[in-house]
This record gives sequence, C-alpha cells and structure tokens, in this order.
Amino acid sequence: MTSTPSPTPTASPAESQPAPAAPPAVLAPWSGPYGGLPPFDRVVVADFPRAFTAAMREELDEIERIANDPAPPTFDNTILAYERAGRAFDRVDAVWDVHVANLSTPELQAIEREMAPKLAAHEDRIRQNAKLYARIKAVYDARTKSRLTPEQQRLAWLHYTGFALAGAGLDAKAKARLSELNQRLADLHTSFSQQILAEENDRFLVLESMADLAGLPESFADALAAAAEAQGLKGQWLVPNTRSSVEPFLTYSDRRDLREQVWRTFVMRGDDGGANDTNATIAEILRIRAERAQLLGYPTHAHWRLADTMAKTPERAMQLMEAVWRPAVARVREEVAAQQAIADAEAKAAGRAPAPIEPWDYRYYMEKVRKAQYDLDQNDVKPYLQLEKLREGMFWVAGELFGFRFVPVPEGTVPVCHEDVRVWEVKDARGAHVGLWYFDPYARRGKRSGAWMTSYRDQERANGAITPIVSNNSNFVRPRPGEPVLISWDDAITLFHEFGHALHGLASDVTYPALSGTEVPTDYVEFPSQVLERWLATPEVLSRFALHYRTGQPIPAELVRKIVATETFNQGFATVEYLASALVDMQLHLAGGTRIDPREFERKTLADLGMPREIVMRHRTPHFQHVFAGDGYSAGYYSYLWSDTISADAYEAFSEAGGPYDPKVAARLKEHVYSAGNTVDPEVAYRAFRGRDPRIDALMRKRGFAAPSAATTGR
Repeated sequence: MTSTPSPTPTASPAESQPAPAAPPAVLAPWSGPYGGLPPFDRVVVADFPRAFTAAMREELDEIERIANDPAPPTFDNTILAYERAGRAFDRVDAVWDVHVANLSTPELQAIEREMAPKLAAHEDRIRQNAKLYARIKAVYDARTKSRLTPEQQRLAWLHYTGFALAGAGLDAKAKARLSELNQRLADLHTSFSQQILAEENDRFLVLESMADLAGLPESFADALAAAAEAQGLKGQWLVPNTRSSVEPFLTYSDRRDLREQVWRTFVMRGDDGGANDTNATIAEILRIRAERAQLLGYPTHAHWRLADTMAKTPERAMQLMEAVWRPAVARVREEVAAQQAIADAEAKAAGRAPAPIEPWDYRYYMEKVRKAQYDLDQNDVKPYLQLEKLREGMFWVAGELFGFRFVPVPEGTVPVCHEDVRVWEVKDARGAHVGLWYFDPYARRGKRSGAWMTSYRDQERANGAITPIVSNNSNFVRPRPGEPVLISWDDAITLFHEFGHALHGLASDVTYPALSGTEVPTDYVEFPSQVLERWLATPEVLSRFALHYRTGQPIPAELVRKIVATETFNQGFATVEYLASALVDMQLHLAGGTRIDPREFERKTLADLGMPREIVMRHRTPHFQHVFAGDGYSAGYYSYLWSDTISADAYEAFSEAGGPYDPKVAARLKEHVYSAGNTVDPEVAYRAFRGRDPRIDALMRKRGFAAPSAATTGR
C-alpha cells in the first residue's frame, strides 16, 4: 500500500526565516558554584568570532553611555562605571586565552589570525575615546579635592595614565595611524606565536636504540618512551622540543652528538630559514613599535614601555643589569675552567683529543663539577622530587604563610578545558572560600611551551564579592600509567615560582579589579613569585615532601645539606644566560627607528657585551615569546632581575627574624605584597613590608657575587 504525501503548506515570509542562533555559551554570565565557573564544557571554537563581536558591541555601548553622561564626572559615574564595563568581553576573552595557550588547533589559529587585529582595534576605540578620557582626567585632576580614598586615587591615576600612554590625547590623524599600527602589531604577534608553536610541535628528536639513552635516568627515559608512544612511535623514545625535556637531556645524556642535535633543534627555533623563520616578523615588529613610540611622544619603545614601571627609565634598568653582568661573566670563566679540566681528563683517559666546552656541553659538565666539588649528583636528588608531592608541599607552604587550605574539587564538579586539568578549592584559616586553583601540568600538542600562571577571574568587590580563579600550567612529559613524574631541581623551583603568581592572585584583597592580584607593574609582578621559590629548599618542605618515589623515605639530611651548600653553584651560567636575553631585548628597543636585522643585531650585541661563547641566551631573539608574542615583556625582560633584587632583600627579612616561617614577617608579606595588588605604589608597599627600600646586596649574596659599591632599586 502506498500513500500520497500531503501538500506542504506555503510559509509566510516571516516563517521562512531561520531561527536566530542561540547566543554562544562563552558569552553568557558564568553560572554554577563558587560564584560561577568558566563554561569549558560548552565551548564551541567556531563561536568565538560571534561571541567577541557581541561582547565588543556591548562594551562599546557601555563606554558610550559613560562618555556621554550629562552629569559632571565623578568617581562613581566615570571611574567605577568604567571598571564595571566590559564584563561580557572579559568572560569571552578569559576562555579564549586559555584555548590559545593550551588547546591551539588549526581551526583556532585561523580564528586567532582573524580576530587579532579586530581585538586591537576594539581596544583602540575605547582608549582613544576623547570624551571618556576627558572625564577620567577630570576625576584624576580632582582626586584630592573630592576626598577619594587612597585606593580610589590609585585607580584614577592608573586609568588616567593608561589612557595617556595609549594615545588618548592625540589628534584624530595620529589616532588613526596609531590604530593601524596596533592592528598590524596584533597580526604580527599572532604570526610569531603560531610560528614558534609549529616549531615546537613539529620538530623533535626520535631515539631508536638503547645506546641513544646512555646516561639518562631511568625515569626520564620512561617519560621519553611515553612521549614517543603518544605520537604512535611505540618502542622508540621522543625528546619533545620544550625546555622541560631539553634541559634534562642536555644535563644527563652521555651522547655528545645527540646533545648537540637536541640543543640545535631547541635554540634554532624560528631561525632556520624555513616557513616558520621569525626574523622578518621580528624586524617588522621592531619597526612598528619604534614608529608607535615616536607617535606617542617617546624617543623609543623602551622609554614608552617603562614610563609607568618601577624602573621608570631604560637607563635605570640598564644600570642594574650592567652592575650584575660583569661579576656574572667573571664567574662563568671560573665555571668553564672547572668543566674544561674534567672534560680534558676524560678525553685523556679515553685516548681522545681534548675538545673545548660547547654550549651543548655546559649543563652536562656542570653536573660533573657539582659532583666533584660538592659530592652532589642531581640523579641522587631527582628520585625525591615527585611532582605531586611537591604540589602538596606548595599547598603546605601556602598554609603556613597565609593560612590557605587546598581542598580537591571532585572530578566532574567543575568544567575544565582538558582532561589533564584538576581543580582545588582554596579556603582560608576560618574555612571561608577564597578561590579556585586549576592545575594543568602536562605537555601536549597545541600547548605552548614553558610554565605560566593564568587568571581566569580577578578578585574584586566593586561588582559584588567576586573570588579569584587562577591556574598554573606546565609542560612536564606525561608518565606511564601508575608512574610518578620526577622533575629536576630547576623545574621544582619553576613550579614554586609559578605558584607564587597564583598565590598573588588568590591572596588579593582589593575593591577594584584593575588593581587586583597580579595587575601590578611588570618589574614588580615577578617579586611575589620569585620570593616564593626560596621556600622549596627549606628543611621543613624537603623533609615532609621530598620523598623517594619507590621507598617513600624522606630525602636524607646530608643530601639536603649538599643542596643548600650549592645554592650559589652555577650562578654565573644562570645569570648570564638570562641577562643576555634581557640586555638584547632592551638594546633592540632602544635602537629606535634603526632598520634591524635581528640575527645580526643579536650577534653584534652579544659580541659587544663579551658574551661567553659557551653559553647562549636563555631566549634567543627568533623565539623570544616574552617579547614578540605580545607587548607584555617587550623592553621588560629586565623585570626578572629587578624583581629578584626585591625578592632577595625580602627573604632576608625572614632570616633576620625567626626564620622562613616567622608569622609576623609572613603576615606583613601577605598584607603589603600579596593582598595589596596595585592599590599602593610598589615602592610604598615594599617600604611598608620591609621598613626601607630594597638593596642590591642581598641579590649579590644570593648569587654568590661581590656587591657593587652603589646600586639599588630604590629611589
């Protein structure tokens, strides 16, 4: 039996229109427990352009209402209103940033290239709004007469300064050109990031025989096997092109030929003349930054970038770097001589001709010198450095210093961006909710290399009591099932460093989000993270949490004594490889409009500095993501040294009192540093904690160098 279909009804024009698409999930206010959560479980990558478009339109409408308010400008109707604007944009941008850094795919990269100039243009439309700037300036100019609180005065200063530095006072023609430059820079920063990610994803060394593993610790070899298996290379070993894998390989591998291959693959990222060579990208970035600085009334990009930092001028930053550079280079000569003596003795015993120490030999022979001078082998330490136990140690330190307690959130309760991510609720000593901490420890394709902290949501009270959400991200090689991740001492320090940033966000106790947590000058933001590194080596942490991965026994006291005795060991290398990057960064941005060949500029600058041939920059120019993946640390990589000068001085406050867990000093550190955010000028905040300005002497003692006669980060 057959049936005849009924005729289809004729639709009216209105009925024939497709239903409007539902708003993207990333655009909606965050819902759920803990004051709302990022909706990582509902993200559709293709929705980002539509979400950004809607969020930008909403924010611009809010800005126009503030700018055109007929009432005279006040703190509430201008500064506070501006603080409350753009909440939808902030939500979308937070989730977007997590995806770009941790889950980059070809689809997302295409959207990133499309959106980068649009987002830059959006920022310019806000920062160049003449009416809004006039209102902000009026509030700033009247800040003392209008009886604003100190925090409100600081916020007014921050926004006034930010708008001025962004060109809000320029004429229409200059603003148009400035926006063109910013959009092109956004394009170039995106291209640079994607080129380096491709270099790290697609270039690696595969080891094919047991002979290739000579010298490698068993746990590290197992991790390389797991990395190979993840790439479909079962029965082989893969050395990922990331620092967390490269540095252990250079430290332990007995195969000099393979060390050289791994080293060259790593240091030549972005500099091989191929499709991902970044030199042309860098040259254009530098040219545009120089033109922008001139347009804004500054002699160079470096002068513009440092205008609102602690250093204030490139000259002051250079003064500090040069004061440390000379003793660091002198120490390197001593380190190389000690290494060469061992290398020559080995060559003689093996009947080989002696060979000079090369950059791919430095870490390898550094370990041999450590063992010879201190009877300390890092292979003896690493079995005690389990990633998960050290994480527990970080939690314990946060409890001892700040009264924080970390409670695991049951799996599935909180949406995460990847199955690797775990979440803890942070509570204070009274059991009250403080915030959330996300942990994403493993390397994977599409995740940028290195280690970092991200704030998903800043603490504030301007829009209700909003608690922070932060994450720490690393790139450790995932172990085989049931096996622990064993990490190096340097990686353990980095783990504590990034957790210091997280605590800076979690401990924040401010009213306004623009002043919250890590929203401080670049050359101050590394201080809370660097000072926290010092607690790793305390006996209290090592005895409780440095437990052997097989026996469960705590690290022997004698081994701890040796670790402490080597605190200044190899500081020549560590300081020179860092400072070389910082000095080249600054010199690149002090060159103004000079046409630059990045490769040649790097070579000549290092030669002029007297760079030891046995060392390369920690971040060579072609892959210097701090500087060329965005403006963030451009002309600002010196910040780590500036902040470490402060952190070394700060830690000595504990030494001068009752030790690293002195409760009174810890309370001052929390109140004036970790909780204060940017509510107070950093110099004032530090004096409140320490009772004086920081001095360089502590930094030089920490690194084992002779202190210069006169250099300080204070006024």
